[in-house]
Amino acid sequence: MTQIITALSEISDRYDALFVDLWGCVHNGVRAIPSAVQALTDYRARGGAVILVTNAPRARDDVARQLEYFGVPKDAYDDIATSGDSARAAMFQGAVGQKVWFMGQRHDLSFFEPLDLLENPVAISRVPFEEAEGIICCGPEDPHADPDVYRGKLLYAKQKGMKLLCANPDIVVDRGDRREYCAGAVAQLYTEMGGESLYFGKPHPPIYDLARRRLAEHRKGVQDAGILAIGDGPATDIRGAMGEDIDSLFITGGLAREETKTTQGPDTDALSAYIQKEMINPSFAMGTLA
Repeated sequence: MTQIITALSEISDRYDALFVDLWGCVHNGVRAIPSAVQALTDYRARGGAVILVTNAPRARDDVARQLEYFGVPKDAYDDIATSGDSARAAMFQGAVGQKVWFMGQRHDLSFFEPLDLLENPVAISRVPFEEAEGIICCGPEDPHADPDVYRGKLLYAKQKGMKLLCANPDIVVDRGDRREYCAGAVAQLYTEMGGESLYFGKPHPPIYDLARRRLAEHRKGVQDAGILAIGDGPATDIRGAMGEDIDSLFITGGLAREETKTTQGPDTDALSAYIQKEMINPSFAMGTLA
């Protein structure tokens, strides 16, 4: 039974660390959410550790710079684990071949910067689509266009047996008041067409392994029972937490705000219906992280 709360402080003393989603929880794609920043800062001041776990298809340092721009201070977190870092490690190990076709926007090109974590990385080269052995997908080139525009290319890729590396399993995000498609929407389409998509962000295990390693750099010996995952994505944050057998706090005022009829908090009946429909079981729920 999911417990509805109004403040993180009601339950935070049960946990040694938080794995916190970013988009929809700590910022809205434009600016920081003040109540969330305060809640995380207060939690750390009481001795807790905060690892930001994001499906951003970029390196940790890039995300840190973006957070500073959005107004999220470094006092609000200890470290960051990104799907981009997990996916980059796989790419430089040759998961989809050496010659790759890149799908994404200009700001995603940092994905191809060298990764110091690996010994003897594979040399990766970006090539035209027709010459590629595999696809690196950081997101649609136009995040507002239906991913179906790629159907023709994806059909060709499937026929060639190309693998698609998905650097961000999110299907959609809300940038301010506008919804955008993510790499997960393209990967989902490719999988539905019979292609092979490789995922490295939530809800898949590699990013949680990375998050635990980052946590151990700051706080050793934290067991899974001492970790609370916080997020607004039912298919990513909450199912990911369920798969890792850690407790979760569902932020209903993000992607599910309409379905859960969230104002200050979720409507009890609407939340119950939504949880059943999505087949998720969050430990707790609240409207906005505070």
